[in-house]
Amino acid sequence: MISLNIPTVLQRPTSLTSVRYPASAILTTYKSPTLSRLSTSQTDPASTPIPSTQAHEILSRQRLNRPVAPHLTIYQPQISWVLSALNRITGSLLSGAFYLFGFTYLISPILGIHVESTALAASFAELPTAVKVGLKFLVAVPFTFHSFNGVRHLVWDSGREFANKSVVRTGWAVVGLTVVSSGALAIYGS
Repeated sequence: MISLNIPTVLQRPTSLTSVRYPASAILTTYKSPTLSRLSTSQTDPASTPIPSTQAHEILSRQRLNRPVAPHLTIYQPQISWVLSALNRITGSLLSGAFYLFGFTYLISPILGIHVESTALAASFAELPTAVKVGLKFLVAVPFTFHSFNGVRHLVWDSGREFANKSVVRTGWAVVGLTVVSSGALAIYGS
């Protein structure tokens, strides 16, 4: 175990000799030739240097014994941070899907995959109605949520609706608008 060898003093020492410092700590601090001669005769095993690989292993074992910070599990979920996380997740999913589709569209002639709109529409038309509505809803949710939450952020950027009650109210409005508009797009979208 690596220790810093800092003396623990419960009451104020009456003289400098009442506090014991390890010789190596004095040497590394002051580097005096007189002290270096004294330190050879007085070595403290707790302040003996150890190889860096052994020090790394000791630190790794100590880190395994540390308690894990509770992070989000200690907080009650609030609409503000849940929607903030979902906004980032939907933004990442949407941009990733666009990049993936664009890359697939570019390499489709090489691979012989048909991803043009007529082929996609024909394959989608063959699906059962319940599957079509479900897929449309799953695609519509990230679009509508990210769009409505983006409008919410633009309103905040203008300096309005930024009080705690307004943040909660607009958050639930975004959730409601997302569900209603995604359902409408899934059911009535052609």
